[in-house]
Amino acid sequence: MEKRYYSISEVAGMFNVNLSHLRYLESVFPQLSPKRNAGRTRFYTQEDIQTIKQILFLVNEQGMTLEGARKKMNEKKDLVAKQQEISERLRRVKAELQGIARFLQEE
Repeated sequence: MEKRYYSISEVAGMFNVNLSHLRYLESVFPQLSPKRNAGRTRFYTQEDIQTIKQILFLVNEQGMTLEGARKKMNEKKDLVAKQQEISERLRRVKAELQGIARFLQEE
């Protein structure tokens, strides 16, 4: 069973980023708004994690600035989600093909 909520440290570990980087992304991207309890502790949902994936895709893989990524997320979030998903699938296919190539070289 998948967790419903993740702590900021768990999410930072998923993406190999600092906690402060996640907090900064919250201030730049209005789409990213994790739930908070009475103690102001952040709890990220699967939707928040998807949003972070999309932001990091735009910045790290597409080479966009944070401002450019924010505008793109505001205008074409569905398109960004599709592009990010396609990129993930291609990485998985590439890894699988590399594994097959290594297996064939061993024979």
